[in-house]
Amino acid sequence: MAEVASSDAVAGALARTSRYGAALVFLSALLWSLGGAIARYIDAADPWAVIFWRSLWATAFLIAYMLWRDGWRGTVRMFRDMGLPGLAVAACFATASICFVVALSYTTVANILLIQAGVPLIAALFAWIALREAVSGGTWVAIFFVIVGVGVMVSETLGGSVSPIGDGLALAITCALATATVITRRFSNVRMTPATCLGTVFAALIALTQAASLAVSAHDMAFLFAFGVINLGLGLACFATGARLIPAAMAALLGTFETILGPVWVWLAHAEVPSGRTLIGGAIVFAALLVHIAREFRRHSQPPRPGVSGLPAPN
Repeated sequence: MAEVASSDAVAGALARTSRYGAALVFLSALLWSLGGAIARYIDAADPWAVIFWRSLWATAFLIAYMLWRDGWRGTVRMFRDMGLPGLAVAACFATASICFVVALSYTTVANILLIQAGVPLIAALFAWIALREAVSGGTWVAIFFVIVGVGVMVSETLGGSVSPIGDGLALAITCALATATVITRRFSNVRMTPATCLGTVFAALIALTQAASLAVSAHDMAFLFAFGVINLGLGLACFATGARLIPAAMAALLGTFETILGPVWVWLAHAEVPSGRTLIGGAIVFAALLVHIAREFRRHSQPPRPGVSGLPAPN
């Protein structure tokens, strides 16, 4: 009887931990989805000044968060233990952060987020190329439709109605985040929070060399604070904490809320309406992603089979 009660208590604790992790990951997606809407309120003409101040505020928040959570020694140890994989992940996040801000000057938020939605599947493609990880037939089909969907969105640049720079930067964001995903999967000891914090430092240093002037208005600084601390820093802290408590497929599914909500906030706040091709191509990408995640859920929920899933076959 005591063993049953103990088992029930453990199951209850795991369920509460899972709900807590899911809530944090959903909150991170919600915070990240506000990025485009916040950026549209910033009047500064130089995107490098925006990148600098956003990265600086995010760096300050992330360092304070790690010091609060792990103390001085723990924080220094995490940075020291990252090694080359951590530096590579930091470079990827710096690239993605810079490209996101610059891309906002050339294309819609919907275009960026819908192209970016293909990150999990592009990561699977990169893992197959770099690490020779096995890719299932269903994943190959999903990757194909992601490429088709992105092609539909990017096709607007061929007619000259949309700048190819914006879509090119959105593709760069996708490739950078997919690469970071593969590196993190390959080197599971890499802690995302310090690596991304270093990425914000890289982005700030690069922007410092490129900005014509770092002067911004008080109005802009308020939104830059929100852009750096709330959108980037707090969003990352919530994801890094919550993603460790739930299955990867669940984290990916909750992460899709960024893609859903991001264009909605910009439409409500700034009347920015995506084009027809963006909606069609984005729907293809999003559908491929959801089907892929559904397959992952089904695969992980199936009970292990003897002789197939690593369990010994019955004699």
